[in-house]
Amino acid sequence: MSNNQQAAGTNNPQHPAQPTPATSNNGKRKRMLLSLTAALVVAGIGYGVYWGLYARHFENTDDAYVAGNVVQVTPLVGGTVVSIAADDTQLVTAGQPLIQLDRADSQVMLEQAEAQLAQAVREVRTLYVNNGSLAANVALREADVAKARDDLRRRQAIAGSGAVSNEEISHAQSALKGAESALQAAREQLASNKVLTDQTTVEKHPNVQRAAANLRSAYLAFARSSMPAPVTGYVAKRSVQVGQRVAAGAPLMAVVPLDQVWVDANFKEVQITHMRIGQPVTLEADVYGSKVEYQGKVAGFSAGTGSAFSLLPAQNATGNWIKVVQRLPVRIALDPQQLTDHPLRVGLSMTVKVDVRREEGASLAAAAPAKPMQTDVYDKVAQDADQLIARIIAANNGGRSTGLPAASAANAKPANT
Repeated sequence: MSNNQQAAGTNNPQHPAQPTPATSNNGKRKRMLLSLTAALVVAGIGYGVYWGLYARHFENTDDAYVAGNVVQVTPLVGGTVVSIAADDTQLVTAGQPLIQLDRADSQVMLEQAEAQLAQAVREVRTLYVNNGSLAANVALREADVAKARDDLRRRQAIAGSGAVSNEEISHAQSALKGAESALQAAREQLASNKVLTDQTTVEKHPNVQRAAANLRSAYLAFARSSMPAPVTGYVAKRSVQVGQRVAAGAPLMAVVPLDQVWVDANFKEVQITHMRIGQPVTLEADVYGSKVEYQGKVAGFSAGTGSAFSLLPAQNATGNWIKVVQRLPVRIALDPQQLTDHPLRVGLSMTVKVDVRREEGASLAAAAPAKPMQTDVYDKVAQDADQLIARIIAANNGGRSTGLPAASAANAKPANT
């Protein structure tokens, strides 16, 4: 076939030209780009709708950790550890003895203080008894004065008759002066003794009160050799060992009440604009995963960012300054029942989501907590000391009341019995 015939055959409309592979690939690529662009536009619109209707009302962070009260157990007096009744991970109840120190020295001091109080009570009782004897002595001296005055008057009445000599009259005058001086001395002794007893009782006498204070101090030192758990919780950070000599104030172990934990969520400063106290919070713990969801509320905001309270705060006025987004700790209160069902430990990681739609709450707490943290495990020691003092005073005061209920005085027992 000639070249003209081939050309004619090529231009024949009955045989159209086939598309090249490059043209086909360009069409597919164009359709893919259009599809991708449309998908991105739809996704963007969908996210915009989602953010506008829902997501913008929540603030999230995974920079959150469980926090709680770590109550230190420290001795109030020094001594040698002879017993440890609890170890790490164990549950202890408030008032349960944890550590016992050697009581030999404090026992001796307590016994001495008990004896001193008993002696003080008896000495003060003697002062009151002396009031009676001194008053009787005054009456005796008054009788002596009256007798001496009568003797002198009788002698002076018959002095003119010569029946009584001048010397005898002089002796009668001297006897009257001696009786008057003895009366004055007796009166001074009575007044001096009354100064020690006026407007007070045996129980309230300064000498008894001073001895009672010494006994109370000795009893506290004796009782404080046993260290109770301040709160109910789990023992952690035990560092004390049997036989160790410890000083007052040295941390020996800690008790963590896991039913009182909370979450410290560190939000960026741009996230707390709409946060308020009381807003609902949803939390997840890494230890349980998404299958356990905690419900909480914003309890308060820290007074400063983490960097402000760091050990070495940033010096932004040095000139080499780079702005860094700060984080502010936000305290999240948890539901106590959920903590009972799914307990948490201090330091665990949490994921926090705060619903900021309602902004009626305050940004800062306006009042102190209604229920302050406190423990009463040390109150019984002071009460036992008062009962011991009352019992000793009653026993050495002839069974008289000490101002405390009779049952308390009767039931009080020294700690060493």
